[in-house]
Amino acid sequence: MSVQEQIKEFVSANPIVLFMKGTPQFPQCGFSATVAQILKLAGVAEYASVNVLADENVRQGIKEYANWPTIPQLYINGEFVGGCDIIREMYENGELQEMLKEAGANAAG
Repeated sequence: MSVQEQIKEFVSANPIVLFMKGTPQFPQCGFSATVAQILKLAGVAEYASVNVLADENVRQGIKEYANWPTIPQLYINGEFVGGCDIIREMYENGELQEMLKEAGANAAG
């Protein structure tokens, strides 16, 4: 199975997936920390996360998968939502909370 197939399978199997540097408990970059914090503020108790620093193939593969050059990347219901700036903006205008609610996340707001 290719990295692209693995990523697609993982994203499809989990309603909310965050590809990030580090883990939600121990983010290893400020942008990843910001998105993890936003999910927490939005009331999302559980979501799948992938530490791209643990696997260079995934780190490169996810950039190609979404055709998006940076990490973190958030996926909701199999769809690429965006990176740090987009997620922050969507949270501020309430759009993110709506998407999370539709995904069945325990989202407050």
